[in-house]
Amino acid sequence: MANVPVDPEKARDGEVYDNIAAAAASGELSEALVVAEGEEKTTWFVWLLVACASISGLLFGYDTGVISGALVTIGGDLGPAELSSGQKELITSSTTLGALIGGLVAGILSDFLGRRPVLGIADIIFIGGAIGQAVCHTVWSMIGGRFLIGVGVGVAACVAPLYIQELSPTRLRGRMVVVNVVMITGGQVVAYGIDAAFANTHGGWRWMVGLGAVPAAAQAAFLFFLPESPRIMIQRDNQEAARQTITRIYAHATPEQIDLKVKALVAAVELSVEITKTTTFFQRLRLILTDPINRRALIVGCGMQAFQQLCGFNTLMYYSVTLFKEIGFDQPTAVGLIVSGTNFVFTLIALKYIDIIGRRKIMLWSAPGMIVGLVLASISFHFLTRKTGGDLVDGTQYSSTWSAIVLVAMIFYVASYATGLGNVPWQQGELFGLEVRGIGTSLATTTNWAGNLLIGATYLSLMDRITPAGAFGFYAGLCLLGWLFVVFCFPETAGLSLEEVRLIFRAGFGIRESEKLRKEKRALQVREKAERAQARTRHAQATMQMQDGGTLPRDSSSVEGDPEKA
Repeated sequence: MANVPVDPEKARDGEVYDNIAAAAASGELSEALVVAEGEEKTTWFVWLLVACASISGLLFGYDTGVISGALVTIGGDLGPAELSSGQKELITSSTTLGALIGGLVAGILSDFLGRRPVLGIADIIFIGGAIGQAVCHTVWSMIGGRFLIGVGVGVAACVAPLYIQELSPTRLRGRMVVVNVVMITGGQVVAYGIDAAFANTHGGWRWMVGLGAVPAAAQAAFLFFLPESPRIMIQRDNQEAARQTITRIYAHATPEQIDLKVKALVAAVELSVEITKTTTFFQRLRLILTDPINRRALIVGCGMQAFQQLCGFNTLMYYSVTLFKEIGFDQPTAVGLIVSGTNFVFTLIALKYIDIIGRRKIMLWSAPGMIVGLVLASISFHFLTRKTGGDLVDGTQYSSTWSAIVLVAMIFYVASYATGLGNVPWQQGELFGLEVRGIGTSLATTTNWAGNLLIGATYLSLMDRITPAGAFGFYAGLCLLGWLFVVFCFPETAGLSLEEVRLIFRAGFGIRESEKLRKEKRALQVREKAERAQARTRHAQATMQMQDGGTLPRDSSSVEGDPEKA
């Protein structure tokens, strides 16, 4: 059989095996070294996995959005004849405080228990909080129920994107995380729909908050059938389980390519696994603060999450129904549904383009739109409230024209937010190395909820102190600062593997370095495809010549290494 042509695909795979260890040792491991057949395709397994994990996003959106309609229908059910502004702020901000605590411990806990068990813990908390709210009869018990829901929201917001990122193919990772954000916005739409359905029902707010237990119970059941993250399995020295999961993710790949994927992943996370096994939690916490690469990644992650909250978006989610009621809309819950629907639709646009356009470009283009929307809202509120001294007075008949302009400004602002800032910060897990990924995502998520707490707890007071026009102008100024942060500090990570992202922070915030690395990867991938095509052609020609010469039978199965299968 000496005349049988050497399969060029297998020869190349052998070279890749030799290159992986050297690439990992030099810190230049690239997933472009291992290109699997059909890698650009999303298998049913990946979609099913992401859909189940994204129920956490649905719960996040539902439980943060449903309170907007509940606050205007509670009436005297919790004791006082009407809830005061202070009580509304406590009910709203208690969720955020719980989310802050949940987000702080979630990533760290997931490093010890795994991503999947922590999602299950979040579901149990969601169920308990939903039932607790539905049966409460005092303001403080309602605050307690909202706090418990907040813990679940914080855990889900931190771990669900992390779990999805670690199970998604590199070229589709951004899109898969945006699916979770789509579910968040979808949850908010569902919440407003439920609010509208029960708005005129006695005690309808109890149904609003209680129905949140249903998707939590569904996800808890689905989790029994989902795999753990391959990186966690490798961290636990269970390469076979990691291989089985990767095989299902890359369903069109050959066994040889799967072996290469596993080998590349093991080589890439080897240093991280070693650090994790030989250091304590507090040593890794110090590492993320003192190591320049980790510190820069942390600044970017926390900075983007702070921007997401300090722009003031969640005040619309919490208080939009109250706001639209005060400016004269007869059906404020329905108007709030328009705003949340806009959020949902434009998040779908981000789902389509985040991996094509890139995270950085989307942010550079969408953030100015947020500033324009907030400035327009500020101007509209100025003219809308001139006859009431700049303040919104409930029951006043305001100009329908200026009220409509406020609504248009809000829709434009929300559309810009949903396209970029609503989803890009949740790509945070890709910024950190495996050894500090749980800690880094926890700190970034905590920053998000700390900003949320600050905005949610001060919004009504800010509206009273500096008027609605001043408040929205203030948020516009914060958006401008956030956009400048993106310009100077936020690098592009689309198309880079989780292990490669770390490389761009070696000498600064990596804006130029990331573009250079992405360009090199694209060139590698183009050359890879061309070489494979040429190898197939040469192999086919050699095989045909041998068959024509009679060396091998035309239907012989002994011709090794069918390049199509490879």
